[in-house]
Amino acid sequence: MQDMLTHLEKLRTDAAECTLIRDLATDIRKRELFAKLAEHLAALAEEVEKAVAAAGKKDEAV
Repeated sequence: MQDMLTHLEKLRTDAAECTLIRDLATDIRKRELFAKLAEHLAALAEEVEKAVAAAGKKDEAV
């Protein structure tokens, strides 16, 4: 479970960094690219968060 939490934090950090880069980029193609990356990483973080929550519920039931 701890490894999932570590990966979740890494995904959130990476998404935040992509958002920052997007905001600082002057080239429109780079802004679009980093916006997509940030969105994708945030979606992955949501999925990991759901998996962590499901695993937590499963552990509580046992």
